[in-house]
Amino acid sequence: MATKKGIGRYFALDYLTEGLILRNLVFVLFLGALAVVYIANSHYAERNVRKVLTLQKEIKELRWHYLTIEAENMYNSRRTELAERLRQEGFMTAPTTPRRIIVRKKDYTDGH
Repeated sequence: MATKKGIGRYFALDYLTEGLILRNLVFVLFLGALAVVYIANSHYAERNVRKVLTLQKEIKELRWHYLTIEAENMYNSRRTELAERLRQEGFMTAPTTPRRIIVRKKDYTDGH
């Protein structure tokens, strides 16, 4: 049988013998293990991306909730809103504004 030269010998498949496969079995197993690690890593990365997107969505919703509560709190703490709620409860507002009382310290160093 004449041996083919060039690229034609690879298409004949007579170069794939048992000996060649057994000699490279360790390398083939190594490539298989690398493929498994690569696939596992991509699944892990995709799962983490989904987790991050879920957490970003939750943060956005919580921020909206926080801003809504903050706006309600600002509205409810306005002076006119407080006065209206106190009126509904039966309290009356003072006719004048509160006054500040300033207490001056005496100087007790002169012995009196």
